[in-house]
Amino acid sequence: RASALLKSTPAAYHRAAAASIPAQSALTASYASTGTSPLLLLLRHAGSPSTTSRTWMTSSCCSMIATTTAAFGAPAGAATRAAKYSVGAPRRRHGVRSYAVSGASYPLGEMHPFGDLVVSGVEKTQDGSASADMLVVSLCEGDAAALAASGDALFEEFGEGLGAVVYELMQEMEFTGKAGSSAFTRLPAVFGGSQKFKHVGVVGLGKASDVTPETWASFGSAATAAAQKAKCTSVLIGKYWMGDDEAAFRSKAESIARGALVGTFEDQRFKSKPVAKTLVDVKIVTPTGVDVAAELVAARAAASGVVLTKQLVAAPANVVTPTALADIAAAIAAEFPDTMTLKVLEKAECEAMGMGSFLGVAEASDEPVKFIHLTYTPRAGEEGAKKVAVVGKGLTFDSGGYNIKAGAGSMIEMMKFDMGGAGATLGAARIVAGTEPAGVQAHFIVASCENMIGSRGLRPGDILTASNGKTIEVNNTDAEGRLTLADALVYAEKTAGATSIVDVATLTGAIIVGLGPEVAGMFTPDEEMAASLSAAAAASGEQFWRMPLQRSYWASCGMKSELADMKNTGSRGGGSITAALFLQQYVEHPDVMWAHLDIAGPVWDDKKGGATGFGATTLANWVAGQKKA
Repeated sequence: RASALLKSTPAAYHRAAAASIPAQSALTASYASTGTSPLLLLLRHAGSPSTTSRTWMTSSCCSMIATTTAAFGAPAGAATRAAKYSVGAPRRRHGVRSYAVSGASYPLGEMHPFGDLVVSGVEKTQDGSASADMLVVSLCEGDAAALAASGDALFEEFGEGLGAVVYELMQEMEFTGKAGSSAFTRLPAVFGGSQKFKHVGVVGLGKASDVTPETWASFGSAATAAAQKAKCTSVLIGKYWMGDDEAAFRSKAESIARGALVGTFEDQRFKSKPVAKTLVDVKIVTPTGVDVAAELVAARAAASGVVLTKQLVAAPANVVTPTALADIAAAIAAEFPDTMTLKVLEKAECEAMGMGSFLGVAEASDEPVKFIHLTYTPRAGEEGAKKVAVVGKGLTFDSGGYNIKAGAGSMIEMMKFDMGGAGATLGAARIVAGTEPAGVQAHFIVASCENMIGSRGLRPGDILTASNGKTIEVNNTDAEGRLTLADALVYAEKTAGATSIVDVATLTGAIIVGLGPEVAGMFTPDEEMAASLSAAAAASGEQFWRMPLQRSYWASCGMKSELADMKNTGSRGGGSITAALFLQQYVEHPDVMWAHLDIAGPVWDDKKGGATGFGATTLANWVAGQKKA
């Protein structure tokens, strides 16, 4: 940047810069004694390894050009070039790699991703208040089989003759109500009472006995996605069967609204020509006299957290860096200053706390480490509140280190999602901040870094010392996530003072082999913890399977070390179990409950567009359910 400016700058500018910029006193003195241009001196700083020096050099250079241009007038093209190289862009970069490599500073994630989109509840009437561009109704398999050719009660409430239209649509599309299926059609311009709608559609729920909260969220998402595709401005979403008791309906309405909001979101941050959205109004049909305003507020908070998680996991490693994650935590704290506070430990502070396990992983990366501690405290204060912690793995890129990920199936091109645990943690923090559960203080902790290769990097065979004094023989640098989590777990227990801790991580490929792409693994020795997490997952519709913590594997699967207290990996068999056993070594107090969630499978799904936002709602539900009895 300095070079480009320098080439177009006459000698008079150099003299003026030296004479008119008092802040650059050292450079001015150098010019006076040697005649060397301040711009040339600034250019020499360009090779400095210091990010601060490079930033100061560039801003100082642009400052000099601006000042001297004001005094002498700009040479031809100088203003254009200065604008091109200006560091005063509206978005700042969050990493240390060059602009040529990293491109523009794209948005990291949004606190309010849905803008002015309105979601409301509306009672069924025939007076036009329940109208929209599109009507979407859910049908389970039993409902679909029973639907009559005409005169159907529910569809007739929306518009005379709609029952026959929907029946014909179902026959034509062979729609039977199977889960995930759908059928949509555009209505004629003039069609009796149904002029209130331009489009009508049905979405299948599957068997009534198999419907879960996630089924309802998927229904809402399918409805708004279809409305977006048809360029509708409004959509009315209704359940076919409205015989629920009020409490059950409220729960379903919240899930539908959450899914509907998530369904409107499309990540266009990295598109040069984003497509404008048309949908501005989502209405959910409610029984007479049932106000779901509170449920819709909760749904919006939950959807915002899910979308934030999706954005963080989807973004490439040159956008979401450890610094970027810290910036997102700062944005959450700034958005909710009454309940959220933030502390970010830099490398020196981590060194002072003895976090050798975490810092060992980060050694080869130029990206500075960030140890993020975001705390939610209820408005009533922390007195009497139960202290819990959510600890997320924050590897913003994992090359594998010297045990490099290589060859088919290594997934190195996908290792931007190795911070999926951190994404879920920050997404959960966003939900908790928006819903304000009482009686619990929640600590959201992320030890963030990259795992790279370099002369300073971790070598196989190195021995690290964690902050609780335990030593680790590193026999595989690609088992790095557990090393960062070790120090984070010690911090959660001993510094944050949490009495219940859940760590969440894209930790092992072994869990994907065992449970596939849709189910996450849950490891905990505590029945109470298992029950609370299972309840939280059920409420969110996310799937977890409790896995064994087979203590005998510590010895039989090779976790013992002759030189240190332990190795960081064992034999190939039972890899997800030995990883959990490793983490258990860093929660030492017998009264502290702990669980490990391995979400490596469901954090990403190419069939669903990539990042799924998995984990955020389960973790937020778990925090909300931890109120001290």
